[in-house]
Parts: sequence; C-alpha cells; structure tokens
Amino acid sequence: MNLNKKISILLTAGLYLCLPLNLIAKDKETEKKGAVDDIAVMNYFSRNIAQDTILPFRCDQKLKSGNIESASNQIWNIWKTANAHLKEEKLIPLKKLPEGHKGLWKLPAEKEPNAQMPYYWGYKGKCPEAGYPLFLYLHGSGPKDQEWYTGWRLAQMFEDNPSVYFIPQIPNEGAYYRWWQKAKIYAWERLFRQAMLSDSIDANRFYCFGISEGGYGSQRLASYYADYLAAAGPMAGGEPLINAPVENCMNIGYSMLTGSEDYGFYRNTLTQYTLAAFDSLEQKYPGCYRHRIALIPGRGHGIDYRPTTPWLKDFVRNPQPKSFIWEDFEMDGIYRRGFYNLAIVERAPLKSGERTVYTMQITDNRIDLEVKNVTYKVVETDPQWGIGLKYQKTCQDAKQGKFLIYLSSDLVNLGRKVSVYVNGKKAYAGKPQQRLEHLVNSCITFADPERLFPAAVAIDLEKL
Repeated sequence: MNLNKKISILLTAGLYLCLPLNLIAKDKETEKKGAVDDIAVMNYFSRNIAQDTILPFRCDQKLKSGNIESASNQIWNIWKTANAHLKEEKLIPLKKLPEGHKGLWKLPAEKEPNAQMPYYWGYKGKCPEAGYPLFLYLHGSGPKDQEWYTGWRLAQMFEDNPSVYFIPQIPNEGAYYRWWQKAKIYAWERLFRQAMLSDSIDANRFYCFGISEGGYGSQRLASYYADYLAAAGPMAGGEPLINAPVENCMNIGYSMLTGSEDYGFYRNTLTQYTLAAFDSLEQKYPGCYRHRIALIPGRGHGIDYRPTTPWLKDFVRNPQPKSFIWEDFEMDGIYRRGFYNLAIVERAPLKSGERTVYTMQITDNRIDLEVKNVTYKVVETDPQWGIGLKYQKTCQDAKQGKFLIYLSSDLVNLGRKVSVYVNGKKAYAGKPQQRLEHLVNSCITFADPERLFPAAVAIDLEKL
C-alpha cells in the first residue's frame, strides 16, 4: 500500500490519534534498510503543525549517508500530506494577478480579537522551472481598503515578472495595529509554511517589501525572518535599529529607499543610521551585507516605488550559509524557534532588555560560535516623542542556554570528525550521528524543504 493511501485510510478512521509519539520500527530489517516509520512521523506532524509549543520527536533510528536523500524526501512528503489534511484555511488557487483573486484568513482571536486578513494572491508571467518568486507586499497606514487596492495596482505595475504576489490587508486599523504584531506573525508563518509546500513557488526566492507603515513592517520582518528571505525592500520607512537589527541580514539583499525630506518620525535620519550600520558590517564582512540604501533627493514621504522589486528579484537565498549573525529578538513577545541551522532548546533567563546574539562561522569541519548577551543603551533620543533613535550595544559572554546546531553535508563533511568551539572553548569533538529524529525535528522547526538536517550537536552553555 502506498504512503498517501495508507495515511488517508488512517486519517479517515481517526486511528492516527491513538498512536504513541515515539512509535518507531525497531526490527533489525527495518533499521538495516534505514526505512522511515511513516505512521509515527505522520502522527507526530499531525499533532504539532502550527502549534505555538511543540515537543521534540524522539527516535534512535540511525540513517546511513547513502539513505539521507531518500529519507529527507520521504519526510518532506509526509509533511506535505500532514499539512494537506490539516483543518485550516489554505492559500486559494493561484490565478493571474490582474484578475484580483482574493482570499481570506481568520486569525486567532487570542492573538488579536476580530482579526480577519483578506489578501490578493496572483501571478504574473510564465512559471519558471524552479517555481515563481514570491513577493510579500505590506501596505501603508491610510484607509485600509484604499491602501490594499493601491498595493494590488502597484504590484501589476512593478517590473518583476515572473512573480507571485501575496498582498494582505491589515485586519484592524488604529494607533496600535502593526504588521509585526502576534496575529500577523501567525499569518506570515502560515504563508511561509504553505508556500514552501507548493511546487509553484521557489522556496529560495521569497521577498518582503512595503511602503510607509509597510516599510516599517518589512524592515522588522527582514531582520526577524532573514533566514527565509532572499531579499527585502522597505520604502519610506525607518525603524530604530533596536527593532530591526541589521546584523541578522548578513545573507540577504537589502534595499531601503526614503525621501531625503521625509522628516516624519525621523525617517530620513533613521535611514541614514541604517546605511551606516550596513556599511560598517560590509566593511567587516566583505561581500556579506549586500545593500542599496539611499535618500532620494528632494522627495518627502512619497517616492518612486518602481526601482525596488527589480533590484530584489536578482537575489537568491542561501538556506544554509556557513556564516551568520543572529540577534534573537522578540516581536510582540514572540521569539523565533531558530535561525538558519540553529534551533533553541531552552532560552536562558535574561535581564530586562537583554538579548542573546549568536555568531557562527564554519570552516571545513570546525564550527566557531560566539554566544553573547547584548544590552542596549540609548545615546540619542528624539526631543518630541522621546523615541530612542540611536543606541550603543554592550556584549558579554552568555553563560546559560541550550540549543542545537543542525548539520548537513552542505555545511560539514559528516563522514569526518566535527569540532565545535563556543566562546573559544571546545564544546564538542566527534562524528555526529545521522538520525531520523533530526530530519523530523528540523522539518517541523523550519517547515522548509531546504533545511532538513540529518545531524545535530547539542550545546548546553552551563556545561562549558
């Protein structure tokens, strides 16, 4: 019986609910062949998709190097099937963008009361072999019906064929509704997860951009979700960098265009601070912080929006870079589960305002990781609203926290010994085991076909 039929029968009968989470084939013949227990994995995925808190899948089944690709494909196919059976609002079928095809997502009331997110979902041009690039466009803070419609009209005008657009309307209006709040985080993670499942979308060509309030939102999302993005393009925005750490954008393209006379909320000043931060990091890490940040002479809050997406579309994501910096910051109280190939197991208790920053460098089979706690001190405040405009960072070695460093053959040679140094101390030396549980856990952590990892090294900072 094939996998889809087997799962369909179990789902119809409701039997998968009764299966234990740790069910796994133990007979010698199964282990010898490196076979995956489809039902155990299906059961685990079905219980945990889209949950805020998930328990790890536990299984001691080892995988041979020659079976990694087939096992990864099988895990991804099970993931796709589990998602297909999940009772949630799916992305509507793709149609041509000019047709104005609209969908609607209801967002959880506990995250935002009375929150519904209508969206346009459409394509331009012929689908490339690898799938369409996906553009997430965030509108400004004017009347939301007008702003949403304007975004749809602009998307048709932008020269970025072939492409697919997700153009959401903000669910509620008012002074305290923003694109980076928890209900919207729920929507973005659903979008990423569902888009990754589609054969019509290129998983390595996701782009986020927006105008005005959408510029603020896309600047924050660029830093928060850099590991999913190929590039980002905030326009007519300008966040204090405590809200959107530039360091996280090491491996993406970054365009930021603001009017030189856009004085509102110091947007032009904050754009200059963002440029200075990118320039400094590009000098320290040549070729890593690719950016185009400019003040448009003589323009205020309205600029020419057309140059952004043609610049973004040439960037392709590297889903497993050997170098990255991750400042693990929260948005509306929500933290990421991980970033690139690093997954949090247990966050350390931190002082108010303190964050943890991870800097990873992989050279051959040596992994060097700095883990620091960083605090911000305001060094420039706006005199009218008391907004912190510029900050100074202070770092010290982190002493607590547990995390996994996921590994693949793209990052290291898994057939040889791997050494891990954390804050200059040897934290691990050995040949990491390739196991089924790592494929499953990395799949549910990232929901990303480009980040299924067969091996992992566990680090506990207190034990170093």
